[in-house]
Amino acid sequence: RNLRQPVRFDAAVEAAIQAGNELFIEVSPHPVLTGAVQQNAERLERRVAAIGTLRRAEEEPYRLLTSLAEAHAHGAAVDWTATFHGGRRVALPTYAFQHERYWLPDEPGSGDIGAVGLGALGHPLLGAAVRLADSDSVVLTGRLSLHTHPWLVDHAVAGEAVLPPAAFVELALRAGDEVGCDVVEELTLRAPLVLPPSGGVQVQLVIGAPAGARRSVAVYSRVESADEAQGWVQHVAGVLAAGTDTAVPSFDLSQWPPAGARPLPVDGLYERLADRGHGYGPAFQGLRAAWQRGTDLFAEVALPADIAGQAAQFGMHPALLDAALHLTTANADSATDHGTGGITLPSDWSGVRLFAVGSSVLRVRVAADGAVQLADGVGAPVAAVDSVASRRV
Repeated sequence: RNLRQPVRFDAAVEAAIQAGNELFIEVSPHPVLTGAVQQNAERLERRVAAIGTLRRAEEEPYRLLTSLAEAHAHGAAVDWTATFHGGRRVALPTYAFQHERYWLPDEPGSGDIGAVGLGALGHPLLGAAVRLADSDSVVLTGRLSLHTHPWLVDHAVAGEAVLPPAAFVELALRAGDEVGCDVVEELTLRAPLVLPPSGGVQVQLVIGAPAGARRSVAVYSRVESADEAQGWVQHVAGVLAAGTDTAVPSFDLSQWPPAGARPLPVDGLYERLADRGHGYGPAFQGLRAAWQRGTDLFAEVALPADIAGQAAQFGMHPALLDAALHLTTANADSATDHGTGGITLPSDWSGVRLFAVGSSVLRVRVAADGAVQLADGVGAPVAAVDSVASRRV
């Protein structure tokens, strides 16, 4: 009869609505008529509920119970005993809210790191600091994961998320602040820190006792695991120092673009770097323009809009400092690989000084000897690095 005679579905739905029915259930493997029911109700200016029973590509028991709950919420009578085969049911309160406290009492040490002898750091990559009782050493601790720091997934090496070397510089600068050292005198990358796809990595910065105006610094990590015996891996080693000259340097990048510099093409740079194994995602694609004057390279870099708001939380956002060296990273790859596809990373830093914090835009000058000058969007000094060298990892 469906083929030979009119179905008159609209008329049947209209008659059911006019008869006072407000709940329609389509019993089928996938709802195809619920939309038509709603359209008829709207045409009649009536409010009804139209639900299905099953849906394609959804687990059937789960979907059926969900639909049953929807029907119950719209007034359908449900035989819950039959539904749960006599299983235990708990009656829910019929009133809106019972003013009775169920929160656990605030016990010492529950969520308060100060209660267990730690000091809060307020840094996105670090959580707490502790000064050791038997020496003047300090340990800073933190936890990193792609869930809590999703922008880190945009820094990949050979297909794996790797903490950018610039992040170690940021950590060392923060460590220096903690102990009164304003210069990262040396910092050497020993092993990359690979971030797992799930779970987290525990991080420790160990700042040694002072030796004159200097302190050693090292960064360690271990993947979170139930096995507390799992060893720590050292990623960087370095030296912090109290600078003798704390004056802001005299370099000036206010004339921009630099006089006499020729523009360099940057289109396709990240695609070429990707071919060599550098997986820079959107958060790290900060290079906006580049120039060359003699042996000096100049660049303009900026944080993408979706993470620019994080800049104030850092001394210098690692994605911004990393982008400041992308032009030299590309040149280093070309100079060392000769087309073999190796991967180079900034690995040896010396004389890092920070003069202003929270920048989201930088003007960059890189000299042939590896010295780097960093200024803000109007050319005022932000940071300086005596030298940066890259090597293959």
